[in-house]
Amino acid sequence: MKRTLLALTLLAALPFAASAAEGVSYNYVEGGYTRVDAGHTGTNNDADGWALNGSGAIAPNFHVFGGYSKVDITDTDLSLDQWRLGVGYNRELTPKVDLVTRVAYEKFDAGQGVDGNGYSVEAGVRGAMTPMLEGYALAGYEDYQDFDGDFYGKVGAQVKFNPTWGINGEVKFADGDTQVFVGPRISF
Repeated sequence: MKRTLLALTLLAALPFAASAAEGVSYNYVEGGYTRVDAGHTGTNNDADGWALNGSGAIAPNFHVFGGYSKVDITDTDLSLDQWRLGVGYNRELTPKVDLVTRVAYEKFDAGQGVDGNGYSVEAGVRGAMTPMLEGYALAGYEDYQDFDGDFYGKVGAQVKFNPTWGINGEVKFADGDTQVFVGPRISF
């Protein structure tokens, strides 16, 4: 009962919670295709599959976010499930650009006893370049138990068809690996 009441309270507050740069929404759901090119291993451990991500504003300058992806590793019977859940802070730098900082709990499971728990932190900017184009650039660090931590960079853009619908694309670069996401986004 308490969880239901909390969820209803958060949903009721969402339309009033966003204090962001003009043209930038922290309330969205997106899904689509994801691909990982594992360039650092020297083997063909590339993978592709699908991902689902979302974000919701919970206070004027705070948002929660999460994501789940499932990819199949090329030329194997293995798949990798990965998810993250976190909280972010967004502060308007100019009327069209936000400073964004985020921290998240991360988990992956590759089966056969290969899994890990960890965290990530990232900071960067997100802004509306035009009414129909939004972009972002983030630098981050992620670390998992039993694995070395790694710095990464992430850039992305959303082409908006209208205030609700758009297509989002993102590229993440880390330790010779490249991860790509592309898919539709619903903003509310």
